Amino acid sequence: MDPAIFKAYDIRGLYPDQLDEEAAWKIGNATASFLRSLLRGYERGQANRQSLCVGHDMRTHSKAVAKALIKGMNAVGANVIDVGLIDTPQIYFAINHLGTCGGVQVTASHNPAQYNGFKISGLDAKPVGEDTGLKEIKHIAMALLHTRGIIDGSVEKLDLVDAYKQHVLKFLDGKVKPLKIVIDASNGMAGKMVPAIFDDLGIEIVKLNFKHNGTFKHEPNPLVESNLAELKETVVKEGADVGICFDGDADRLIVIDEAGRTIGCDLMTALMVPYFLKKTPGAAIVYDLRSSWVVQEEIIKHGGIPRRERVGHSFMKKTLRSSHAIFGGELSGHFYYRDNFYADSGMITMVHLINILSSTSKSMSKLVEPLRRCYASGELNFSVDNKEAMMKELAKKFSQGQIDDLDGTTIQFKDWWFNCRPSNTEPFLRLNVEAKTEKVLEKQLNEIKAIVGEPVGH
Repeated sequence: MDPAIFKAYDIRGLYPDQLDEEAAWKIGNATASFLRSLLRGYERGQANRQSLCVGHDMRTHSKAVAKALIKGMNAVGANVIDVGLIDTPQIYFAINHLGTCGGVQVTASHNPAQYNGFKISGLDAKPVGEDTGLKEIKHIAMALLHTRGIIDGSVEKLDLVDAYKQHVLKFLDGKVKPLKIVIDASNGMAGKMVPAIFDDLGIEIVKLNFKHNGTFKHEPNPLVESNLAELKETVVKEGADVGICFDGDADRLIVIDEAGRTIGCDLMTALMVPYFLKKTPGAAIVYDLRSSWVVQEEIIKHGGIPRRERVGHSFMKKTLRSSHAIFGGELSGHFYYRDNFYADSGMITMVHLINILSSTSKSMSKLVEPLRRCYASGELNFSVDNKEAMMKELAKKFSQGQIDDLDGTTIQFKDWWFNCRPSNTEPFLRLNVEAKTEKVLEKQLNEIKAIVGEPVGH
């Protein structure tokens, strides 16, 4: 087993070169050992508390990998509830709905077809990342010398789609307009979940790339603008109200307006601010520090409490819980909800978008237009040998600004700001720049490039 498959937030690698059934067995064994060790005495007697949920995505090898993972869990006496072919947010629902001590989704999310991996969650679907147990799981798994053991646990197969559908649709506010929505499922799990949840809702859905055949028509990553070309063309051609592109495991999405224009996820967060603060006045809303100034402005304008957080779902979820925030949005397309166990969900985000569009006569572009008041570079990657030294050089160059180091280096001036942070997994610095005018953006971006060089491809 290649230790490099253990990342900051999950486990991911090439199948079968880095991650195969043997690795899956060991990871299952280690995960069950770790999660069950966290149980308190009184919880051990609860029926499902010592059990784990396991689901998998549509990749050709995911079912076999999940089977091996489950056998590894069984070998330490853990009972497993196999919830089958699901989107990642459904594993968060399953853990809470069934009251298990945690669960694992077998998925490589937006990676190409030859990848696979595991997203691990603990009690209440709290994320298990590098600082919350993944190091311990890696240590246990890497120490296992074989994949033999007495199968002491049971396996129960359970289809939760109907219960999950009820959970997702409970967020509908009321009457739904007869909207026309183009959805690109990216040949991923939205291809199963969108029809299961939305087909009888009275909206017209134009379906793109809904088939699961082991290949992706385009990389299942909606953050890459070129992957949205077919969706944009179809939205305009069909005269649709809106377009949505999901990633491979359907926990993230990108929204396209009726004119075929991409709506940045920070602008989607800003759009949903008044909608959520009307439901819960004065609530906290969490956003990641790459987000536009517009997000904070909208939260304050509508009487909410802005909570700026570092990048990554484990940090976002932790802050949502600690601040009892009603909602959170991340530039990557993750949207988090207090009433969804503080977890992210592509399907629930689609429901909230339907609610917003059903409550107004305005088009999607008209709703977003007032929020397009800043100019952003988008996230740029720079190949840098010494990331820390380069960030110090940037801090020195722009030392007259307001500096903080919540995640990398953020420096703010009255008419522009930037964040530069090191990648967890690659030799890159990731840069986001925003300004009040296009001219200032271009000028400051060129000044930064003079120090860090030219950006590399996505």
